[in-house]
Amino acid sequence: MADSAYRDALTRLFSRTGGAWRLGLERVAELLALLGNPQGAYPVFHVAGTNGKGSTVATLDALLRGSGLRVGRYTSPHLVDFAERVVVDSVPMPHDAITAWLNQWEPELTRLGATFFEATTAMALDWFAAQRVDVAIVEVGLGGRLDATNTVQPLAAAVTQIGFDHQEFLGDTLESIAGEKAGIYKRGGAAVIGEARPEICALLTARADAVRAEPVLVTGRDWQVRDISVGAAGTSFTLVTSEGERRLTTPLIGEFQAHNACVALAMLRGAGGRWLEIERNAAALLPGVRLSGRFHRADRWLFDVAHNADGAATVAANLLEVGAPLPVSAVVCVLRDKDWAGILRAVARVATHIVVTMAPTAPASRAWNLDEVTAWAQVEGLPVQRVDDFASALDHARERAATVLVTGSFHTVGDAMERLQVDPLAR
Repeated sequence: MADSAYRDALTRLFSRTGGAWRLGLERVAELLALLGNPQGAYPVFHVAGTNGKGSTVATLDALLRGSGLRVGRYTSPHLVDFAERVVVDSVPMPHDAITAWLNQWEPELTRLGATFFEATTAMALDWFAAQRVDVAIVEVGLGGRLDATNTVQPLAAAVTQIGFDHQEFLGDTLESIAGEKAGIYKRGGAAVIGEARPEICALLTARADAVRAEPVLVTGRDWQVRDISVGAAGTSFTLVTSEGERRLTTPLIGEFQAHNACVALAMLRGAGGRWLEIERNAAALLPGVRLSGRFHRADRWLFDVAHNADGAATVAANLLEVGAPLPVSAVVCVLRDKDWAGILRAVARVATHIVVTMAPTAPASRAWNLDEVTAWAQVEGLPVQRVDDFASALDHARERAATVLVTGSFHTVGDAMERLQVDPLAR
């Protein structure tokens, strides 16, 4: 009965995802006011960006929890269970608590016309207050300036690497996308800039200065990364700041993970006070970092939610770097509004066999056309085979390789983890 009530409540919540993206923070601000503005009950670290924000959030979570703090973490989307989005000390919000909150506040959600993400954000911020967290880490859903999470007043806000994504909402240039993401910088809070390209970095710095964020910390200026070494156990690097040099290691794999770790450290540095001591203890705390669905290994399976060509290329390079057992098969399902051709080209650099399929939870309105995909792959000469049934696709790939990469979207990875009974939050 309890699970049925939970599913019913989520069905009603997900029904709020339809329609065009509606700009503005008025609805979520009014909803939070009705809740007593819970977002003001605890300090917040706020993270935006196209690539790297998940790693930055995971790193912050490990550093803060490793210091003995009670930490709330709000991220999106989930892989297997909606409750993964709202976590306190690695424990997802209980199903009965989610059901009770949604049932209690549904009349107001309806009156306000709250969207799915607005409702979920308000619930997360309210849950963190009820759980008396010491600090919360809040990941931006889309963009930044008009994202529902931008109702927080953060100790430090970071924008990680900028790339092309959600152009229909954020604009079709890197400058316009960066401008939207820079909207999370606030007066009096630290601003951290993790984008190294000079023109985008300059834009983000100018936006942070314009709102009087303090301090403003910039990659390449206030910290540098040298001597990156990637192996099966993680990524080691030398961090150079005004305080000197340190050799650090994160369990996350990939050269870019060194930079993501430094963004998290810069956020603590910028927040100052007691947070600075946590940053100084990074060498002891970084081994606790875990990130579900990103180069996530379970036996012969390797899961990565890479949903753009750059992400897929990085996964392919890392797979070779760590010496994963060969041969490699790949199970791929990409939403049709993503660069599926670029993703398949990147995967083909390491996989001798690629199975294209349809993830069960992929929205029908965004499902890719497998006829188009297989015809394109044949022209390109890629080793692609179509297996429409998702379970059969997993079996097909497993029978043909020592390592099976599952990638293309959160839907693809989440559906595979659920079918293979891999817990995204397992340590």
